[in-house]
This record gives sequence, C-alpha cells and structure tokens, in this order.
Amino acid sequence: MSADNHSQIASFIWSICNLLRGPYKRNEYRKVILPLTVLRRFDCILAPTKQEVLKEHGKIKAKGENIVRHRLSQITGVPFFNLSKFTLATPEPGSGLNGLLDDPNQLAPNLNSYINGFSPNVRAIIERFKLPEQIAYMAEKDLLYLVIKQFAATDLSPERVDNVQMGYVFEELIRIGAEQSNEEAGEHFTPREVIKLMVNLLLSPEKDLARSHVVKTIYDPACGTGGMLSVAEKYIRDLNSDAQPKLFGQDWNDEAWAVCKSDMLIKGEDADNIIMGDTFTKDGFDRSADGKKFTFDYMLANPPFGVEWKQQQKYIENERDTLGFNGRFGAGTPRVNDGALLFLQHMLAKMRPPQEGGSRLAIVFNGSPLFTGDAGGGESEIRRWIIENDWLEAIVALPEQLFYNTGISTYLWVLTNRKEKRRKGKVQLIDARQFWVQMEKSLGNKRRRMGDPTDKPKDPDHIGELTRILGDFRDGQTRTFTEEDAITHQPVERERVVSKVFDNEDFGYQKITVERPLRLNFQVTAERIARLEEESGFKNLATSQKKDIVVRQREIKAGEDRQAQIRKLLVALGKSSREKLYKDRKVFLLDLREHDQELNVRLSAVELKAVLAALGERDETAEICLDRAGQPEPDAELRDTETVPLKESIDAYFKREVVPHIPDAWIDTSKTKIGYELPLNRYFYRYEPPRPLEVIEADIKKLEGEILELLKEVTA
Repeated sequence: MSADNHSQIASFIWSICNLLRGPYKRNEYRKVILPLTVLRRFDCILAPTKQEVLKEHGKIKAKGENIVRHRLSQITGVPFFNLSKFTLATPEPGSGLNGLLDDPNQLAPNLNSYINGFSPNVRAIIERFKLPEQIAYMAEKDLLYLVIKQFAATDLSPERVDNVQMGYVFEELIRIGAEQSNEEAGEHFTPREVIKLMVNLLLSPEKDLARSHVVKTIYDPACGTGGMLSVAEKYIRDLNSDAQPKLFGQDWNDEAWAVCKSDMLIKGEDADNIIMGDTFTKDGFDRSADGKKFTFDYMLANPPFGVEWKQQQKYIENERDTLGFNGRFGAGTPRVNDGALLFLQHMLAKMRPPQEGGSRLAIVFNGSPLFTGDAGGGESEIRRWIIENDWLEAIVALPEQLFYNTGISTYLWVLTNRKEKRRKGKVQLIDARQFWVQMEKSLGNKRRRMGDPTDKPKDPDHIGELTRILGDFRDGQTRTFTEEDAITHQPVERERVVSKVFDNEDFGYQKITVERPLRLNFQVTAERIARLEEESGFKNLATSQKKDIVVRQREIKAGEDRQAQIRKLLVALGKSSREKLYKDRKVFLLDLREHDQELNVRLSAVELKAVLAALGERDETAEICLDRAGQPEPDAELRDTETVPLKESIDAYFKREVVPHIPDAWIDTSKTKIGYELPLNRYFYRYEPPRPLEVIEADIKKLEGEILELLKEVTA
C-alpha cells in the first residue's frame, strides 16, 4: 500500500467525525476515533478464528488461566483473543455469533460486554483510551449506532492493511487529531523517512545481524506510537528472517502508549515490554526481575524539543546528587527549560559494556544541545563527558521543514561505546541539509521529505547516500546539488562539502578569565562627598529593623549622628589636602587614617568601603591598587574572557592575542574552565559573495522604470 492509500484510509476514518459534530468539539473527536480504530483492527484480526476460539474455550475454560491464554493465543496467532459472541461486523449466517448492530437498543451494553470479552492485555489498552466513557456519552446523544455502523463497514483486516501500513494509519490519525486540537503532533511520532535514516545509520555498520537466530534488543525511551521500534525491527528481519529482535519502549502519553501497545500485540511482540509512565521518575527498565541492570544493543529516540522538566526536577537532581555516575545524571543536568539531553544521558546509562558487545544509539535533537551552555555549565559538561569518553560517532544536520510540528533545524546524533578502530578519537559531521525533495502536499510544518525510492520509485536515494557517506568516513567528501543562483535565479549545479572528520579535542575549548589592574584616583571635593549619600553602606547607617518604635527611632538617630561624623571627617580631610588629586590609593588611605585617628571617628570596614567608592574614580594614569599581599587588585569592570582552543597552549595564545594590546593584563587561573560545543553550522558555513554593484544598479533602474510606467498610467 502506498502512502497515498494509507492517508486515504485515515482520511476516511476521520471523516466519521462529521457524525460527532455538535455533541463533540473538534479537539474531542480523537477520543472516539483512535480507540474505535484500534478496536476495529483487533476485531478484523480475530474474525477468522472467532468461532474456533469460542469452541475451544468451552472445552478448556475450567483449566488454569495461563493454560487458557496460551491455547487461545495459539489459535488466534496473536497474543490476545475475545470470548464475546458479539462482533462489530455482520456475522456469517449460522456462525452462532451476534452482530452488535443487530440490536440497536442494546448497543451500548452489548458493546461494553464485547470489550470485556477481550483478554486482559487488550482491556488495559481500551481503559487507557477511556472508551467506555465515550460509549455512554454517544449513546446519550443518539450517535453510537451511526458511528459503530461506519466503523463496522471499514475493512482493516491484515489482508487489506498490513501491520506496517496500519502503523502509518495510526500515525496519520494522530497527526490529523493533533492538528484539530492544536497540539504538537511531533510529540507522538517521527516522519518515517527520518526513522529509516536513523535505523540505517545505526545498523548498517553491524556485521553480526546476519548470524542465524541472532537476538538483538532495541529500546526507545520516548516511544510514542512505536514507529522507531517497528522500522528497526523490519530492518533486522528483512536482513535476516531468522533474527529475533526484542522491542522495548516507554511513554507517558496515554493515547500514544495505547497505540504502540496495540501495534506490538497485533505483530505478536511482547507487549508487556511497552511501559506506561514517566521515563525519568519511573524508569520502566531500571532493573530486571533478577536485579540486573537493563542494557540494550540498540537505542533510538526523538524526545520532545525544548520541553521543560520542572515537574521532574526534584527527582532528577536528587538522583544526580546521591548516585552520581552510578545513576543516569552524574555528568550534570541541562537548564530546566529543555530536557533533551536528559534523554540522551538516560540512554547512555543503558549501554551494554564494550566487553559484552557494547551498544549503538541514535537520537534526534534541535540545535540547542549542540552549543547551549557556557563552559562549566550543565550542557557543556554533558557534552564534555560524552566526547571525552569517545562515545560520539557522528552528527547529521537534517533538512529543515522535515518534521510535522516544527520547521526548525534538526540534528541526528549517532553514539556508541564500541567505535571502529579508524573512528577512535574522531567525530564525523555530515551536512544533509540539501538532501530533500519537495512534498506534493504539506503536512503541518512538514513541507519536505528525504528521498526514498522504496516509497516513491522516482525519488533520489537520499537515505542510501547518507548511509554510504557515514560508512565512507572521509574528510572533505563532496556532493553536487542543484541550487538557485542568487543573481540569475536560475538553477545551477554546485559542489558542496557534505562530510568532515574532526578530532574529539577540536570541539573543546578553555575559557580563561583575563584580569586588568584596578587604577583609581581619589579627591575629597564637595561633589564626591555628595556621592556618599548614594552608597548603601552609608545610607544603611540611618536605618533600623527593630519593631519597637522607640528603639527604632533611637537607632536611626544614632545612625544620622554617625553619618554627620563621617561627613565632618571628609570635610576636614578636603580642607587639609586642599582638594588634592591622589593618584595612589595607598597614599590617600594614609592621609585618611591620620585624620580618622585625630578626630577619633574610627571608620568600620563597611564605612571605609563606602567612602572609597564615593571618592574614587577610575583613572588609567593612576597607580595600580594593591591588595594586602601586595598583588595587583583586579578591576571587575575591565574583566574579560577569552576562548582558547583545547589543542592550543593558553600561554602561547595569551602572549600572541592579549599581551600586545593590554600589557598589564594577567590570567586568573582559578577561573579557567574547559567547555565543549559542536558548532556544526559554522564548520559547513559557505560564504556567499554579495551581488556585483552593477547588477544591483541595473535592478534599481529596472524598478524605477516600472514605477514610472505605473505613474504614467495613474496620471494619464
């Protein structure tokens, strides 16, 4: 079935919403459409074996629950069954089954009875959809019969819609529903061509997937509707029909989880491996039943972009502080408004040790995790931890407008703890921003797709090409693209670099703090003395926090007297020094202390600080202010930072770049921090020269001529 066909089925199913108008708002349609689609799919799958199941159940119903479940699942060929005599569609005459539509007056209770006839694993899914509530509401509004009739007429049997295409139908329904309710569709699933690229980049280097009956575990911590798990499974099975991929996933969106679990049940996978809950606070795969830490061969994820983790902050920070690297977040935590890197840390914590085969993982991010965060900050420390452990294999810059819920730039990270020898200590950056074709029809923000001939035969093989580029691992590799010329606006072919290889250290830098000495002059003039009134250390003298009004007024009066005493001291010093301009703080302090002792004022440290702040001014010609140890005191206003590449000597950089311009500067080594960033766009930046002046001038003259012609028409 083509993409057009599964879109047609989804559109037809969604057209049933016309019956819901009035009693339901647009953003409520999905509450009916999704669960009934799942129910109808289950009904179609079980229809061929329905009579045999009921007959067999009559024979073995007295036996244990496990025996009954195992035997009936053998008959259905899937790990679920239904023991109700009702069916959604009209049953064959003489089958002994009852059609739900045969008795319109009892449709609601009969439908609930039909749902209760399912095995417990299916009932759990229907409960998450809260379908019984919608059945009661539709019955109350006289809609139930019409809606069920439409679904009963929809053929969703495996013969017409295979499991992969049914996954597409589910995703299309969720996308339309998200648009109807103004939600973010991309929170629930990822475009299939992006998933296919992820899976190809992740699995194409693997040599052991063709081994007979090889067992591989695949995990998605934000599995949504299960698209990534399904595509990864198909890749392995297409390569080796005897392979045994085991799928694991977790999600905390009820609808997405229910669809994913339904999909796993339908395909005969172990649906108990799809966990409902918050991945951060209720990790469904922390420890196995025997207490061993869960690890996986392959992991994929497309976590939500820019979603804050404030709700989980207390739990996550507690794990970080108490468990450190024995937990998931030992490297640090990102800023609270974007938890994407938390998902990556969560996945890295589930890597299999290299001696046990290691792991590979792929994750989709926006641009933020590449460079957000300063040296020493949470994001930078997480990047440092990843790169210094040599886990980052490649980053692929994807085309814009590729996702349903955002048109921004996205990036695919590939990580592993078992790099090939040639990749040790290296990171490959791939620029795939030109690998796209225009979509015939936009879907939300998705206006482009990556070419895939297996989906549309006329497409270029972008996924295969990018997989080869990753495998080639060549620095400076190029491809030729057709682009629009900025001057002629005609298509031209241009060669572009699409692959660059860097050492891990190329992404590191040392952030140094450059200090310059504090130079102040001092002068005791009326103008500078007046500034003292604005200094907090001086103003606070005449304040009180006491509640007792008498005590408070007494303290304020004492403070005002103290202020007057300090003013008197400064006036006396001004007269004595004849308002001399001091260019050495040490000399000024000697004169100030002499007068302080004579008048018995005894300035406190806070008062002295206020006096110096009021009477001092920055002066490049003044002497350097020294601290008690005789060392130059830094000027906070002149403080600056420099970024030094990790591969370069700080001293050599400082002597070359700083000292020639500010000879009195020095480095505060106690503040030096190491940071890491991945400015991929900078590495692939292409300078586009401006149009020649004569071309611009010709355009202006042409526009002027057009304007004159228009004016002639107006004035004619």
